[in-house]
Amino acid sequence: MKIWQKNVDVNKDIETFTVGKDRELDLQMAAFDVLGSLAHVEMLESIGLLTAEELVSIQKELKNIYADIEAGRFTIEDTVEDVHSQVEWLLTQRIGDAGKKIHSGRSRNDQVLVDLKLYFRSCIEEMVENTRVLFTQLIALSNTHKDKLLPGYTHLQIAMPSSFGLWFGAYAESLVDDMELMLAAYKICNKNPLGSAAGYGSSFPLNRTMTTQLLGFENLNYNVVYAQMGRGKTERVLGQAMSSVAASLAKMAMDVCLFINQNFGFISFPDELTTGSSIMPHKKNPDVFELIRSRCNKIQALPNEIAMMTTNLPSGYHRDLQLLKENLFPAITSLNECLEMTTYMLQHIRIKDDILADKKYAYLFSVEVVNELALKGVPFREAYKIVGETIENGTFSPSTQVNHTHEGSIGNLCNPEIEGMMEEILSQFKFEKTTAAIERLLA
Repeated sequence: MKIWQKNVDVNKDIETFTVGKDRELDLQMAAFDVLGSLAHVEMLESIGLLTAEELVSIQKELKNIYADIEAGRFTIEDTVEDVHSQVEWLLTQRIGDAGKKIHSGRSRNDQVLVDLKLYFRSCIEEMVENTRVLFTQLIALSNTHKDKLLPGYTHLQIAMPSSFGLWFGAYAESLVDDMELMLAAYKICNKNPLGSAAGYGSSFPLNRTMTTQLLGFENLNYNVVYAQMGRGKTERVLGQAMSSVAASLAKMAMDVCLFINQNFGFISFPDELTTGSSIMPHKKNPDVFELIRSRCNKIQALPNEIAMMTTNLPSGYHRDLQLLKENLFPAITSLNECLEMTTYMLQHIRIKDDILADKKYAYLFSVEVVNELALKGVPFREAYKIVGETIENGTFSPSTQVNHTHEGSIGNLCNPEIEGMMEEILSQFKFEKTTAAIERLLA
């Protein structure tokens, strides 16, 4: 029987439909379900709902279940509805009636809420670390190739000189702002909903501050109604942060697909990192970046998907919320894979030298000539007209000397300042605090 079931058999088709993909997806939350229970039972003992002996027995077996999960020995049986039911059933089978007491003072609603928050916290830590590694790679490439020029484009027309220092550095700084959004998502995930029960609290004298500290949360979701309202909102905010990272990766992937094209020819990769054609032996396709582009475009749709699934839901729990996992969980995996693969590919990127020596890029330097005249005292609008006329009549003679020295330009990338911004943001996550709390809980 289900933990909520009474004396009526559930129609098998109804059961299959309502359970959906929960068993498969809940496996990713199994360890966090145990962690939530460890904190909850310690609190229950402190308010007299468990004896000290029962607590010791429950903690020991929950830690055994946690070890089974970590070792890959944990499964959710077909006769069991979800991870919460499986853990409670295992516990009860192993230690008897004491296992039946762990649900006191909570509902599956706040149980899944705390599982999700703990899971998202862990996922954010992995995404942040993968982003940090990519950021470091981009800064290194920016510094290494700072003197290699390439065309800058507006409207996909050649515009002004750029550099690989600027190009790599631009995406590094983009990740800085992406981490600002991820930090906001982390702060929302790092609030404890446990104890809100079905969304209206409990008549037991629960100590919610205690479970907050035990699980390493920064704060509580105080209002029990709002704690339940956080289901869906938390996912949407996390999806928005992920979408921002994905947008940076997708744009870079598109640049790579252009730059590797023979009509550009700015970069290349070893043959083993590209794919060929079944009929054209010359092909070296950037399939990895094409897939990164498409995967990340899918992730950019995630916040809207979540919004459409939760829009106009009134307060309180609704089964609609179960389906959010089907969209969000695979997207988290996909984004981490895209971050890792982008870093790997960039470790092997090859940059062409002397790109701007090609005569077709001569007009890139028109602004340099205009500025040179302006520095000699010619009014800017007049200088613009003079250079424009030489372009029109075919007498334009470019000065290929690039004299950009202001902050963030070709000659002054400000990469140390960009690194400083990233370090400041990353230091605010304080992952070590949550790690220490979990280690104490499992000790």
